[in-house]
Order: sequence, then C-alpha cells, then structure tokens
Amino acid sequence: MESVKIIDLKSNILEANDAAADRLRKKLKEEKTFLLNLMSSPGSGKTTTLLRTIEMLKNDLRIGVMEADIDSDVDAKKIAAAGAKAIQLHTGGMCHLDASMTEQGLGSIETQDLDLVVLENVGNLVCPAEFDTGASKNAMILSVPEGDDKPLKYPLMFQVCDVVLVNKIDTLPYFDFDMERFTEFVHDRHPGIEVIPICAKTGQGMDRWCQWLKDQVAQWQRDK
Repeated sequence: MESVKIIDLKSNILEANDAAADRLRKKLKEEKTFLLNLMSSPGSGKTTTLLRTIEMLKNDLRIGVMEADIDSDVDAKKIAAAGAKAIQLHTGGMCHLDASMTEQGLGSIETQDLDLVVLENVGNLVCPAEFDTGASKNAMILSVPEGDDKPLKYPLMFQVCDVVLVNKIDTLPYFDFDMERFTEFVHDRHPGIEVIPICAKTGQGMDRWCQWLKDQVAQWQRDK
C-alpha cells in the first residue's frame, strides 16, 4: 500500500505569514515607523489604556491606531476624538490579525508621517499570539479581575510579548490577585520581561509605560 502524503497546513500557513511579517518589519524599519501589536482579552482596558497613552504622548510622537474588531467602529471613533489618526479593521469573524491583514491596514493609515502605530488586536489570549503581525514589539494587557494565573493557562501569549501591563490595579483590594506571584509566573515563561502595573483610568503607573514606549520608538528609529 502506498504511503499517504501528509501536509501540515497550519505549519505552511505560519511559515508564509512569518516571511510576510519579516518583510513588513523591514519596510517599517526603513520608514522609521514603530508598530506596536497590543493584545489582551476583551474587557481588559485596551482602549482606555490607548486613550490615556495618546493623551500623554501626542505632543512627543505622531501616533496612529488601527482598531481590529469583528464588527463596529466604536473604538476607532474614540481614538480619533482623542487626537490620533485612526482606522477600523474588520476581521470578518476571524479572531486574530496576520501580517497580510496588518499590511493592508498600514497602507490605509499611511505610516510615512507617523512615529508610532498601535495595532489594537482582536480581544483574545489565544489566536493573536500565534500570528506574527510584523510588529516592532508585542505588548499585552491583563486586568486584575482576570486573575494572576493567566500565564499558566495562556503561556504563548506571555512568551511572545515584550512587555506586560497589569491594568485596573485600583481593584487589587477586591480581588485575589497576587502581583508577586503573577510576576513570577510571567518570568517563568519569559525571563526578564518587564511587568508594569497600571491603572489606565486614574493614570497610575502610566508614566513608566509611556517612557518604555518612547524609549522603544527612539531605539527603533535610531538603529540601522
């Protein structure tokens, strides 16, 4: 009996996407445009964090935001009203963005006159972590009410990110969330990654986050 040829479709798809992501990163590097892929679960406070970030950095950086959602344009309208260039990306039911989708969005937002573009990925701790978008850096937000055990349940998300924001720290007295234990879990999966506690609503911790972001943009634009 002849052997049956097996094709790993997921492997082929990811390899093609990784190549497209590398090409996109190279292009952004030449334009000196920093692309941040921001990921989280729904309700973690991505948009609120972005609004506060724009408020604090809009005089220092030219900022654009690509809002990815299955439907609606609510978040993009909020971002535009805050003073950043914004477009809405509809994924047509897909739970993540890949490099090709990201490149389409960047073509519409016109990156040549922007220092920083933030891709607010679809709310999901699984699929977005699997696909390289071509971003310069990956960031994620976890909110205190979600619990400190998420690095154990969604390890890939923490492995692919370059910084972790812990949002809604004003609610720490009301939830069983141990920051030290959470940080230990994160570092078990990604040694040395920076963990920044914030409250986007009040602004607590946002100075540290904005400085991290400014430093990353400056280094991206400076390095050849």
